[in-house]
Amino acid sequence: MKTNTIAAIATAMSNSGIGIIRMSGEESFEIIDKIYRGKKGEKKLSEVPSHTIHYGYICDGEKVIDEVMVLVLKSPNTYTREDTVEIDCHGGVLVMKRILETVIKYGARPAEPGEFTKRAFLNGRIDLSQAESVIDVINAKNDFSLESSLHQLQGNLKNKIKEVRRKIIHEIAFIESALDDPEHISMEGYSEKLKEIISELSLELKDLLLSSENGELLKEGINTVIIGKPNAGKSSFMNVLSGKERAIVTNIAGTTRDILEEQVNLDGITLNVMDTAGIHDTWDTVEKIGVDKAKESLSRADLVIYMVDASTVLDENDEEILGLLSDKKTIVLLNKSDLEKSTTENMVFSHLEERGMNHPVLSVSMKEEIGVKEIKNKIKEMFFAGEISFNDEILITNVRQKSFLQSALDSLNMVRQSIEDEMPEDFYSIDLVSASEELGNITGECASEDLVNEIFSKFCMGK
Repeated sequence: MKTNTIAAIATAMSNSGIGIIRMSGEESFEIIDKIYRGKKGEKKLSEVPSHTIHYGYICDGEKVIDEVMVLVLKSPNTYTREDTVEIDCHGGVLVMKRILETVIKYGARPAEPGEFTKRAFLNGRIDLSQAESVIDVINAKNDFSLESSLHQLQGNLKNKIKEVRRKIIHEIAFIESALDDPEHISMEGYSEKLKEIISELSLELKDLLLSSENGELLKEGINTVIIGKPNAGKSSFMNVLSGKERAIVTNIAGTTRDILEEQVNLDGITLNVMDTAGIHDTWDTVEKIGVDKAKESLSRADLVIYMVDASTVLDENDEEILGLLSDKKTIVLLNKSDLEKSTTENMVFSHLEERGMNHPVLSVSMKEEIGVKEIKNKIKEMFFAGEISFNDEILITNVRQKSFLQSALDSLNMVRQSIEDEMPEDFYSIDLVSASEELGNITGECASEDLVNEIFSKFCMGK
């Protein structure tokens, strides 16, 4: 018989000060009573008050495995809403494995990835959007991503979706009631009233969808590609951003032949930076491959940093690079501005205007680290309207949630179209039900078992 009590190591599988083995389910206290040995005369852990910590030993029969602290948590006031036991032991990999093996030997089974959080969802403590935010908190790459995930974990998105969904369900119920009992429920003038309601709800969903662009950038980072001719200062810029000698810097053109990647936290913004080979005509086979890769990397870029050596004149290689920037958010950096300039900002602006582009141009010096603050401010201006602030706003950072929001909005638009086409009222109900179900997929109220399993399979073990 498959036990309903699960167990897993909840901390990283590496040597550390503390290790935690977590157990959840109806047999948790029965199992811990079999393997825990406290001081003489102490009550069984199944009999102690909830949310208390106890010092003792984990034993397999007469054999002592480790000295531990055991946290006893009784349902329903636990993470999973089930009886839960957490064993805090020494953080050695071997000792954690031995304790987990003992817990399993005496009646638990190994937990599946994300099964603790899945139980919290199935037992109604959190909804599906909150469950997803758990993994987002763990994977947060910067302060803003972490704060957004924590707000979602606290239920901001859940509450918003439930509010919109409640309004939709109210209209579905009214339409169905009116169709079933037309003698007592009049639908005169209802179409125009519903049209106003749909417009308001559509605006709310559009606002959530508009937040997804910034949400994804804050969560995943801005894919940033540094391009330019050889020896323009691309690698120096990479090193300044990362704060370490990540790229080799020499006076020899063509030092960088492959793409170097680095993740940089820039005042709370994550940049996924790629330093590329200098773009120029070359007969060197390896260098030519690097140039081709540099051009290819532009297709994945959210932001392009075009480094220009201000101490040299623009040439045909710069002309080629400028031709690649028409549809990309780009910042042009006139590097080596501490030297005598052969290329000025006005010259670059002129070349950009000829191609119908209006990219910002900044004079900088990577050697002297001049202009770095201005670059940071310009990135914020281009992507976040000049500043990043986070109060109680909801940011959509999840592709799955974004997809269901868009589908719900599409369904509401179909209701509006039906009203404008003067279709029968039961057509309204069909698309309203569809919108409600799409939103229910976000919170989990309408999510299929396969979808739920897919989401939790991405979780780490023990969470």
